[in-house]
Amino acid sequence: MSTTSPAADSTELPEGLRRGDADYRRAVLAMLAAGLATFNALYCTQAMLPTLTTELGVTPTQSALTVSATTGALALAIVPASILSERFGRGRVLVASVIAAVALGALLPFAPGIWWLIAGRGLQGALLAGVPAVAMTWLSEELHPEHLSRAMGIYVAGTSLGGLIGRIVPAGVLEFASWRWALGADALVAALFVLVILRTLPAQRRFTRKELHVRSEFAAMAGHWRNPRLAALFVTAFLVMGVFVSFYNYLGFRMIDRFGLSEALVGALFVLYLSGTWSSARAGAWASRFGPGKVLVGMVLVALAGIGMAVSGNLAVTVVGTLLFTAAFFAVHSTASGWIGRLATADRAEASSMYLFCYYLGSSLVGWFSGTVLVRDGWSGLIVWLLALLVVQLLIAVALTWDRIRRHAARRRG
Repeated sequence: MSTTSPAADSTELPEGLRRGDADYRRAVLAMLAAGLATFNALYCTQAMLPTLTTELGVTPTQSALTVSATTGALALAIVPASILSERFGRGRVLVASVIAAVALGALLPFAPGIWWLIAGRGLQGALLAGVPAVAMTWLSEELHPEHLSRAMGIYVAGTSLGGLIGRIVPAGVLEFASWRWALGADALVAALFVLVILRTLPAQRRFTRKELHVRSEFAAMAGHWRNPRLAALFVTAFLVMGVFVSFYNYLGFRMIDRFGLSEALVGALFVLYLSGTWSSARAGAWASRFGPGKVLVGMVLVALAGIGMAVSGNLAVTVVGTLLFTAAFFAVHSTASGWIGRLATADRAEASSMYLFCYYLGSSLVGWFSGTVLVRDGWSGLIVWLLALLVVQLLIAVALTWDRIRRHAARRRG
């Protein structure tokens, strides 16, 4: 695999890859594997939070730091990783990032205690940052715009499948071994996805190398906040990811305490992630047909219904609500991330980095704070808190939709 850019010094960039091209298929497969590897590693402790709480003698909020520290460090490292990719290439940063993070993951089972584990997970999150920092930009640069939405949806589908595997594998191992063996098994699975990336990622053809000017990079990111539509999508990333991680961080405690499920059965609930795999892959087609704003509004309404159902004391109702919420979340993320690529006609890498910075910052901060809400107010209080955040997101989605309709009408009159 080569990650150098043959077009780096050329004024005539080749046409973007189209469906049917061999390199298009290889690119989609590589980015699918990148999503699988990254999110497998990112959330590998989430399904075992009740076990970590019990075996290490800590609180649920402390055990949840093994997730929040990872996503928080990733959020802080995304911008530097994106800046480095402007100089050294998207592919090089992506490959170096995923190799280093997965290698570190193989050491985590030897952590002597919770705080060592939290520190190691934080470092792993920082190393993982190179993948989400550049993956969407790589696709936006290398693929023809007409074929971008589908590929972006497949990448997001890979992130949902990766998250599923990163939860199911450790949960299954916990049935017959300790949390250390569970982490080790997960690291081995992530390493297999890395091999796929190394074998399939095509050379970049449309990347133009830039000199590193940190001030100008941060100025470009700040400039994106002056675009109201981009700013609304950045806030969308913060809110919906914060709600999603908060819900799944503490769902296991609810399933064990209220319904008496075993660790393996709780892990099996993450099969519901497959609904997100399907919805994220379909979201691009929905956005093309109905418009991204309408898709956001519709899916946030579905998420509200799903979260609301999860307050039920009935197991079946809770599971159906979780299914609806999961599918809606991934559709929102796929739609919003694809919309970023279309709205940011310049400095796309910086726009994607800011979106992902807000995305993972929401995961870390809201995910951590929601633990204090759970301890203070219980499961019902947590659900009310998450519903309130989703209502704010619904208002943002409605505003984005109205703005898009107004702009379209103005263009027709013009």
